[in-house]
Amino acid sequence: MQHWDLAMNNYRGLQMVKTQRVQLTGGRMIKVQFNPERIRSSAAKVDAKSIQQRACFLCAENRPAQQKGLAFGDDFTILINPYPIFPEHLTIVNNKHTLQQIAPNFRQMLALARELNEFTLFYNGPKCGASAPDHFHFQAGTKGFMPVEEDFRSGKYTQLAAEEKGAKLYQWKDYHCGVITFQGDASQIIVELFERLHRYLHAYQPDEIEPMLNVLAYFEKESWIVHVFPRILHRPLCYFEEGEKQILISPASVDMGGVFITPREEDFEKISAVDLENILEQVCLKPQDTECAIRDMLQM
Repeated sequence: MQHWDLAMNNYRGLQMVKTQRVQLTGGRMIKVQFNPERIRSSAAKVDAKSIQQRACFLCAENRPAQQKGLAFGDDFTILINPYPIFPEHLTIVNNKHTLQQIAPNFRQMLALARELNEFTLFYNGPKCGASAPDHFHFQAGTKGFMPVEEDFRSGKYTQLAAEEKGAKLYQWKDYHCGVITFQGDASQIIVELFERLHRYLHAYQPDEIEPMLNVLAYFEKESWIVHVFPRILHRPLCYFEEGEKQILISPASVDMGGVFITPREEDFEKISAVDLENILEQVCLKPQDTECAIRDMLQM
């Protein structure tokens, strides 16, 4: 930030970002952030033609010279995100130009979560908020910023669904979206559980490059906590409306975690609890379906 005016100005600008809290039916609290710089992500064109027509902004040769990186092993580089949501916001890119697919990289996500233990790692699938689905990357933001973390600690919305080889699986209720959470201190068991869930979900979306999902992961009290949000829709109906009915929100991991980003002030001013509930319920797997997913994946 000392040498990159764009990043420095945008992080300073976070101090002036408007926020509000909206309570949903059942008590879940959502933060709504008006952040105009995030229009690049919310309105990103991610169809194949648009991607082919632009240079990949995550490849080293196309990144700004001021965007210095820190190596993580041989495969990843940790970068500052110049269009932040969090007080500290990182983008962690694969050093090769390879597709956004979580299965081959989930083990690395856990390794990063342990190393960057003051951050929450997150992954957006290619049709679940990733603005660069052609180049594999994670992001990371300041731990504690997303309400889902405290919601999990409180136990208000979670129910222990199963235990497998020392790892715990939780389902969520009254959350307006289906969530499956893994918690455990053995990374290999967490990897195995995630891979089983991934296979189970992919069987229902065989035409997709991978099942639609968002993933949050962090390391806390010597355990990994992984929240998986299975998705059924990329963008909600309100995204495609016109005039007053339009709300320009393209939900990704941070929204799933309880911080909805509105790049337009008019959307920030008018969005309601009903709007937020509709968006979550439209784009996410239903809670009762996640119960079935946990039961069936454990039998695989």
